[in-house]
Amino acid sequence: MFPYIDIGPLHLGTFGLMLWLAAVVATVVLHKNFVRNGVNADALNVVAFVVITGVIGAKLWHEFQDVTTLRMSLARMGAPGWKHPLDVVMEFLHWFQAGFAWFGGMVAGILMLMWMGRTAQFRATGEKIGALRMLDLAAPAAAVGYGVGRIGCLLSGDGDYGIKTTLPWGVHMRPDALVPTADLVQPTPVYELLYSLVLAWWLWKRAKSKPPVSVITGEYLVLSGIGRFLVEFVRINPRLYWGMSNAQVAAIGSILAGLVLVAVAKTKNVQWEPELASDSQG
Repeated sequence: MFPYIDIGPLHLGTFGLMLWLAAVVATVVLHKNFVRNGVNADALNVVAFVVITGVIGAKLWHEFQDVTTLRMSLARMGAPGWKHPLDVVMEFLHWFQAGFAWFGGMVAGILMLMWMGRTAQFRATGEKIGALRMLDLAAPAAAVGYGVGRIGCLLSGDGDYGIKTTLPWGVHMRPDALVPTADLVQPTPVYELLYSLVLAWWLWKRAKSKPPVSVITGEYLVLSGIGRFLVEFVRINPRLYWGMSNAQVAAIGSILAGLVLVAVAKTKNVQWEPELASDSQG
């Protein structure tokens, strides 16, 4: 694995580079979805805000799972005896090098998307697409971006890899990995990338039939939750609740929320284009 890449004087973290690539890929997919659905919105602007919010949410969720670790991080940033504010900035950046929780990032990203959906409009009518339609539009991009971002976790060796294995595709962590191990381990981020690509393809194809608003979002929550629940069986995360990891409990919550959302969406049957909805009521 390659947690850092040195280019001359530059010392670049591969996690950050893959996060950037994930944002680029997600922007392309979201832009194509905006064009396909006649939505007047800036995909780059949307993804930028969602990524920033999602990273902060993922980091905070991870830290608040262990309040002791959070207190130690805050104490280091405010430790007496530092002579320059740059020391605090560098400690803050180091804090963001590893340790992120998928569920926290997803919740924060969803909230930001809903907020941004209040301003996006249909190009033909000028009507607002609204929070729920924005979530539907972003679902395929979110799936792709998540999968690509996971490869950053693998490259940095931040502890998101799998259990010890003898499989031929097992990988080694280098001694300078963020969470090193001498064992041959399962490359679980690769599994998640492949699953995410299939999920994105499904959501993209599914949206062509224009199901009721929120169905795509609900299906994303269900299917992504299933994927995350299953991959945890071969990951090194500790079992904290009823023999399940924290991520598995969060995944069950995602699945249940998605099922409820799909059921409510099909009951209300709100059509994708507002003008079609008004026509059907007339």
